[in-house]
Amino acid sequence: MKRKLYSLLIAATVVFASSCDLDLLEDPNNVNASNADANLLLNSVQLGYQGVFNTIGDDGMRLTRMINQGSAQYEGAYTPTTTNGYWSGAYSGILADVELVLTLAEEGNLQRHAGIAKTIKAMVYFHLVDSYGDVPFTEAIDPTNFFPIVDPGAQVYDGALAFLNEAEAHFTAAESAGTPNDYYYGGDWDKWVKLVNTLKLRYHLNRRLIDPSGSASAINALIAGGNLIDEGDDFIFQFSTTNADPDSRHPRFTGTYVNGGGDYQSTYYMWHLTEAKGFDDPRVRYYMYRQTTVNSTDADEIECIDQFPPPHYIVGGFIFCLPGERGYWGRDHLNPDGIPPDGLLRTVWGVYPAGGRFDDGSAAPVNDITLGAQGAGFHPIMMASYVDFMLAEAQLFLGTTGDAAVYLQSGIEKSMSHVRSYSLATPESGTISDFDPAEAFDADVANYVTFVGDEFAAASSDTDKMRVIGREYWLALYGNGVEAFNLYRRTGQPDNMQPGLQESFGDFPRSFFYPLNYLTTNNNAVQKSDQTVQVFWDNNPAGNGWVY
Repeated sequence: MKRKLYSLLIAATVVFASSCDLDLLEDPNNVNASNADANLLLNSVQLGYQGVFNTIGDDGMRLTRMINQGSAQYEGAYTPTTTNGYWSGAYSGILADVELVLTLAEEGNLQRHAGIAKTIKAMVYFHLVDSYGDVPFTEAIDPTNFFPIVDPGAQVYDGALAFLNEAEAHFTAAESAGTPNDYYYGGDWDKWVKLVNTLKLRYHLNRRLIDPSGSASAINALIAGGNLIDEGDDFIFQFSTTNADPDSRHPRFTGTYVNGGGDYQSTYYMWHLTEAKGFDDPRVRYYMYRQTTVNSTDADEIECIDQFPPPHYIVGGFIFCLPGERGYWGRDHLNPDGIPPDGLLRTVWGVYPAGGRFDDGSAAPVNDITLGAQGAGFHPIMMASYVDFMLAEAQLFLGTTGDAAVYLQSGIEKSMSHVRSYSLATPESGTISDFDPAEAFDADVANYVTFVGDEFAAASSDTDKMRVIGREYWLALYGNGVEAFNLYRRTGQPDNMQPGLQESFGDFPRSFFYPLNYLTTNNNAVQKSDQTVQVFWDNNPAGNGWVY
C-alpha cells in the first residue's frame, strides 16, 4: 500500500493537483515506486535544491541591495506570481522526490541516501517558513489529500529540526547499503554531520528573538561539541565549464558572459566595497568585474548622471547613481528604468562566486564564454565564515560562549581567505598573482581587519556592535541572498540601507505572498493581507522603520 501511494507523487503532487477529473492510473513511462532508482532520485533532489537556493536567493540579494532591485515599488517587484517556480520546485519537485527516496532507503537500508534526503528536506522547509511563514507541512506530501492546510511556521521549523536529528543518525549508522552520488561533499559523511550541526545553529539563532534562553543553551551545546563547519567544510554547489544540454555553468555566468549584460550590480553594495571605509575591500575585484574603468558622461547610458538625488536621498545622506569615479556601474535600489545598450559597459559578476573574470583593470567586454573561470563558479550555501558571524551575533545578544570580537575577526579572515584560494584555483590564477600578489593581498586584509576591529572596539552599545557584525556578514554573503534576507529581518542590519528612488516605495516584504499556483489549486489556501506579515521568529518592530 505504501508503494502504491508514493507512486502517485511522481506524476502529481497534492499541492498542485487541479480540480479537474484525474486519471490516477500509473503511466508505465513515468518513474514510480516499482521502477524508481534511489540514486537517480537523490541526484534529482540534490540538483533541485541548488535550483531552489538560487531562485529564492536571488530575491534575497535584491531585497538586501547586493544586486539591483528593479521596479519602482516593492509591490510591483513581488506579486503572487513571483515565487511560483520556487514553490513548485520545493513541493512538487524536491519534497515529493525526497519521500520516494526515503521509502526506498528504508527498504534497502540506504542510510546515507536517507541522511542526504532528510538534510535537504529540512533545509527546504526552513526556506519555506523563512519565505512565507505558515506553510503546508503535515498534509503537504499526502497523495490522498489534494487540499493541504498550512501549519504554523514554528511547528514546521521544529519538524525540520527533527529531520536533522534523524539525518545525523543516518550519517553515523554503522551499517549502510549503497553509496549515493554526493554532489556536495563527495561522500564525506563527517562533513555532512558538521552541516547538520551548523543548520541547528542557524535554527536556534533565528529563534533567539522568541526563545533567548533556549537558543543560548542549545548554541552553547553546539559550540562545546566542536563539530560545526570550519575551513574546508564549506557546503557549496560546484558548477563546471560544460556548455551543453543541460548547461552546467553558473547561472550568473551564463546570464552575463554569453551575450553581455546580466544583473545590474547594486550601487549601494559597490559603495560599501569601494568608498565607505575609505579604501577598497580586498574582495571587490574578485566579486565584480568592471567593463570600463571610467564613469560614463553619456546620460543616454546612465540617466542619473544628469539628475539630482531625490530629496529623501539628500536628507538621508545616501549614495546616489555612481560610487566613486572608477567605472563601478550599477543601479540604485528600486530603479525601474529601461535598459539602454550598456550590456558591455556595466559592472558584472566576477570570478567569485560566479566563475567569471578577475578585475585586473583591463576593462574588456565580457561577451565571451572562454573568459575567466568559464562558469565554473559555485553557490555559497553555508560557509565557514558564516558560522563565525552567527556565533558573534549569538555571543553579543545571548551571552553564548566565546568573544564576539574574535568571531568577527575570524569570519572576515575566513571569507577573505576563501575568496582568494578559490579564485587561485581557476584559470584566472596567473592574472590574480600578477595583479594582486599574496603579499599585497595579505597586507590589505590585515589593514581591513584592523579597521573593522577598531570600529567594533569603539562601538558603545550592542546595537552599534551588531551594526559592524551585520555589515561584515552581509559583505561576506555575496552570492547568498537567503542568509542576507534572514539577517536583515532578524537584526535590522545593515541599517541605513539605500531606500527606493521614489519617496514612496512601498512596504519592505517581511514575507512573500503565497504563490498563485498554490492559491488557484488548493481550496484551503488563503492569501495573506500583504507582505508585511512577519514570520514567526521575526518579532521585531513592524513597518519600514525597522527594514526598508
